[in-house]
This record gives sequence, structure tokens and C-alpha cells, in this order.
Amino acid sequence: MSAAPEVTLYERVGGDQFFARLVADFYAAVGTDPVLRPLYPADLGPPAARLAAFLVQYWGGPTTYSDERGHPRLRMRHAPFVIGAAERAAWWRHMSEAVAASGAPPAEQAELLGYFERAADAMVNAGG
Repeated sequence: MSAAPEVTLYERVGGDQFFARLVADFYAAVGTDPVLRPLYPADLGPPAARLAAFLVQYWGGPTTYSDERGHPRLRMRHAPFVIGAAERAAWWRHMSEAVAASGAPPAEQAELLGYFERAADAMVNAGG
């Protein structure tokens, strides 16, 4: 007898729609943030679409991100931007607020926040 297949976080939170809302909430905050806004292009649509596709794939959904862009290479893709403590804190604040507003169950929120905290730490490339 084989074990039941694992249900991914992607499936548990509702798939693409969940991540589209999460990213939309996050980018709404980024769009008015004085620390983060200068790091992004005038049109936030493309980076929002890329983040949503990445998160969908990371959490067990379709592999559209890698199919279109290749390996994520997060540190390499973020290397051109100066990301210090202030940028990390602003990014983390907006993402954690988006997760809190997402309606995901507590266990899934904790899993998302754990990943986002590690990712925020990994992107820092400036300062002491």
C-alpha cells in the first residue's frame, strides 16, 4: 500500500488565485513605499507577474516560471539592486502584511512566512 500523495501548499491555499491576490496586495504596498518603489520599474505589472509565477511554482503549482525564464537564480537576478537592512525590512513588512491578509490558515501562513523571511535575508547584498 502506498502513501497518499502530499497535498502541496499551492493546493491547500487555493492555487493560482491565492498567489495572484497575495502578490497584488504586496505590490500595492510596494507601489507607495519610499524605500522600495525606486528599485522597481514604472510598470509594476511585469515584476508582479514574475513573482506570482515563481511562488506558484515554488509551492507546488505549474512550472510556468521556469518554462519561461529558466532557473530562478534569485540572488543573481537581484544582484543589480542595492538591498540593505532598510530594503529588507520594508520588503518583509509588506510581504508579511500580505500573508496576514491572505486568509490562509495559520499553518500555511507560518510556512509562507518562514520561506519569505529566509528569502528576504538571502537577498541582502549591502551594508553590514
